[in-house]
Amino acid sequence: MMDVFSKRKRSEVMAAIRSKGNKETEIVLATIFRKNGLNGWRRHLAIHGKPDFTFPSHRVVIFVDGCFWHGCRWHGRNPDSNQKYWITKLERNKARDRKVTYLLRQNGWKVLRIWEHELKKEKRVIERVLTAIAIKNSASKNKKV
Repeated sequence: MMDVFSKRKRSEVMAAIRSKGNKETEIVLATIFRKNGLNGWRRHLAIHGKPDFTFPSHRVVIFVDGCFWHGCRWHGRNPDSNQKYWITKLERNKARDRKVTYLLRQNGWKVLRIWEHELKKEKRVIERVLTAIAIKNSASKNKKV
């Protein structure tokens, strides 16, 4: 199907859209944290990759990845229209995610990525976060200074 806009107009329309993250999924995760009494996290701490949540004292960062935007193998899909643009865009997103994860890990951060569909399993999400924090804590306690 042809685009209803010219290439130039489509570029203007897309450039006008400013993403600020998926607030809905972030709010769901924050609610899960509060409900389960999980403290010590901050939202949108200014570090590389702009993680959604950070546990600074544990050096753990969390990204909540939307199934469409980050290419979930179970729920991600390729749009029917403008496929060349979207496939390229989604592949760039996945490559950026890998690079950000690598760089953060190289700088001593534990990186946890939670898919939006995983938020439905609250107990599992909390277990993953607590495990990430515990692993980081035990590793730092075993270090010789």
